[in-house]
Amino acid sequence: MKKIIYIIGIVIAGIMVSCEDVLEAPTKSSLDEMVIFSTPDLAKGAVDGIKVPFAETNSYRGRYTPWYGMNTDVEWFHSSETVGANSELVNYNPSPSNSNMNTSNNVWAQMYSGIERANICIKGLRTYGNPEPGTELGYLLGEALTLRAIYYYDLIKAWGDVVARFEPITSETIYLPKSSRDVIYKQLIADMEEAATLVPWPNETSATSTIERVNKAFVKGLRASLCLSASGYSQHPDGIRRSNDPDLSVAKLYPIAWQECLDVINSGTCKLEPSFETVFKKNCQDNIAAGGEGLWEIPFSDGRGRVLFTFAIRHVSIDQYTGQARGGSAGPVPYLFYDYDLKDTRRDVTCVPYEWGTSVNGVSKQVLNNLNKWSFGKYRYEWMNRYVTSTNDDGVNKQYMRYAEVILMAAEIANELQGASAAAPYLKMIRQRAFPASEWPAKVDAYVNALTTKGAMFNAIVEEHKLEFTGEMVRKQALIRWNLLKVKLDEAKTKLYALRDRSGAYTDVPEKVYYKYAADGESLHFYGLNRGETLDKSADYEFNTVYVAPSKLTNAKIEAIYARNPDERQFWPIWQVFLDASNGKLVNDYGY
Repeated sequence: MKKIIYIIGIVIAGIMVSCEDVLEAPTKSSLDEMVIFSTPDLAKGAVDGIKVPFAETNSYRGRYTPWYGMNTDVEWFHSSETVGANSELVNYNPSPSNSNMNTSNNVWAQMYSGIERANICIKGLRTYGNPEPGTELGYLLGEALTLRAIYYYDLIKAWGDVVARFEPITSETIYLPKSSRDVIYKQLIADMEEAATLVPWPNETSATSTIERVNKAFVKGLRASLCLSASGYSQHPDGIRRSNDPDLSVAKLYPIAWQECLDVINSGTCKLEPSFETVFKKNCQDNIAAGGEGLWEIPFSDGRGRVLFTFAIRHVSIDQYTGQARGGSAGPVPYLFYDYDLKDTRRDVTCVPYEWGTSVNGVSKQVLNNLNKWSFGKYRYEWMNRYVTSTNDDGVNKQYMRYAEVILMAAEIANELQGASAAAPYLKMIRQRAFPASEWPAKVDAYVNALTTKGAMFNAIVEEHKLEFTGEMVRKQALIRWNLLKVKLDEAKTKLYALRDRSGAYTDVPEKVYYKYAADGESLHFYGLNRGETLDKSADYEFNTVYVAPSKLTNAKIEAIYARNPDERQFWPIWQVFLDASNGKLVNDYGY
């Protein structure tokens, strides 16, 4: 069985960063650390325990995964225009007292709980385990270092400068101020260099046969991503800029990231799935075998996690596919469907125009949705091998990184260091999977070969990133490091108004959509979704409907993609409960 998130480590089963006081010293284990961290089976239990905070109620499970990453130029929360705690989180207007986040057991505390667990394991393994490369204890040290880096990377994405803790808490270090993110980035980049010497490639050992445990391809991909973010733009108290630390410059970090990407690509240990759809079917089907496109997933048990609960195609009622009437909280921005090339196979996987309607005798069928309420098609209850019965969780893992991200990072780095021609082969790899082979001469070769300047290639990579990763909640961080967050959100508003008015690039978007049911009685066929499909099909289709985009894409809906200047609100505030518990050490920046 998959799912190891609830395996609680022996050492740290009793250790939590306090929910009441996030910096309280941990409880000592009743077992001798020397025995635990020198014994592989016991040490594995401890390292598995680092993953427990991912699935706690107000951690990644119900707070970070559902809410970090929206709104961007490709994804938006369907109720952004409403007043409420969730809208504040996504439309760049949160307050430290946000009612969904301002609790002592929130994701901030859970991330530091995971970090404390990792610190205990790292110290114990170094002190007692002799964790050499090629040994099980060596692998466990590499895994602990990597899990700590994941927690810290996500802390930085959400909060910017945070508290740096790389040793277990003592009475002297209960209360600490924030550190520069530069200090943390440098530690994580060094840690991933070490972890890569300890962690085997996918399928090299039994431990790395599953993407619920870390492997060398993921470690190297994560290090490359850390390098790009550390050397990229982000908001600081004195404005948006790159780091002032020469160790985190583009000149220093891009060559490191380039080598890491090359190592992964040349290893032959992972691959793009032949079909884009297969990537997400495997995710929904709990297929966690290493060696494919997935590099690492946050492992949720069958009864934890809200990936489909939040992002799946909506099911209005319990039906033949799910005992959980959920999904559809967010979706692609409406114009995205029309930004894809008609031949791009990613479009219909990513942008879904229907939901599953009210069931009759336990059976539902697809119902056309308004343009402003489309779903991400990457997440589907109907693809699962399990029938979800939980009212709150679906148990599908969160894909954290896939091989396609490494390839696009390679394209970006090659373009920066060597120019457009060096980036071209990597961009072609992504587009070859996206288009049928018959379309490669025009959609792959001619398209990419025409990108002869560094600027043109960079813009194409930014666009390809959009088409490849919509709905995976990685776009926001990319836009921030490219210094394009507000630029692209303003562009999104302009495009939404143009779509509503059917002007500019959207003049050929049809006003009517016709639909009928397939032979299975539940699946819809459409005419009128694609550009230029304007013929009267009322004689051929059982139903037709007026396309209601103009009435649904109101000014308020469009403007709510951000409520405050996103370049002044790139980060969430530290929640008030943690400020109050910090003994005056923690403060908010960025005008909060």
